[in-house]
Amino acid sequence: MSGLSPCATLVEGHDRDRYLCSLFAPEAEREHLFALYAFNQEVAKTAEVVSEPMIGQIRLQWWRESLAGIYEGQPRQHEVVRPLAQAVEAKGLPRSLLETIVDAREFDLDPAPPEDFETLRLYVEGTSTTLLHLALRILGAVDGASRQAAEHLGPAWAYLGLLRALPLHARQKRCYLPADLCAEAGVDLQEVFELRSSPALRQVCGILASAADEHLAAARRPARAVPRAALPALLPARLADLYLKRLHRAGGDPFAPELQAPAPGRVWRLAWGNWIGRY
Repeated sequence: MSGLSPCATLVEGHDRDRYLCSLFAPEAEREHLFALYAFNQEVAKTAEVVSEPMIGQIRLQWWRESLAGIYEGQPRQHEVVRPLAQAVEAKGLPRSLLETIVDAREFDLDPAPPEDFETLRLYVEGTSTTLLHLALRILGAVDGASRQAAEHLGPAWAYLGLLRALPLHARQKRCYLPADLCAEAGVDLQEVFELRSSPALRQVCGILASAADEHLAAARRPARAVPRAALPALLPARLADLYLKRLHRAGGDPFAPELQAPAPGRVWRLAWGNWIGRY
């Protein structure tokens, strides 16, 4: 792996699924995708690498200023900023979408759970869905069918990601399960933070999993009209099916050990989807 660029190395190590999907992109677009996903990773990890919210705000402001420098033609000498600037110039990526991702990550700095499902929906729209739209722009897939697919794959992938990351967030005393659903089901957050499952927790996780399932189905409705160029951005849908099945087999328990293990056959699943032109 020593031949990878710094951005590719970062994505390969911290966002393996998107890294694998990007390998199916044309060489001309691949490094631009890596730059975008590396930027996303750097911003997304803010809450995990700071000791207090104020420091997190400073880090996010640094990225806002870095974006300003890119669009003013003076990008910072940084291993992610420079390649991102090249992607912005080559593909005309809108500044507003990149700033949306940074702004949405302020939510991570508040340890309180989202108030309700609508709050969570807005969060994943600003992070996962926005990132998908940017990836499609890099791939030149700005047609209506691709955008429609992204509008649903974004939340599906995000809900599954939050469920799979629930043990990590619990150790950090953070929870992304909607507070109203937790209260209605009787979820004890202290039990969650102690990595203890319960029927109430599985009930709430089941609601998120069902939402992900519904969005996946909706993302595939325009599939016949989606161009092949969009596939590297939409191929995570193939892996979402796998993660949903594993969650169902675990009885909806987010702490089941098998959910944390690397999913076997990811590359073949993606390769088959790319071969048949279906995400």
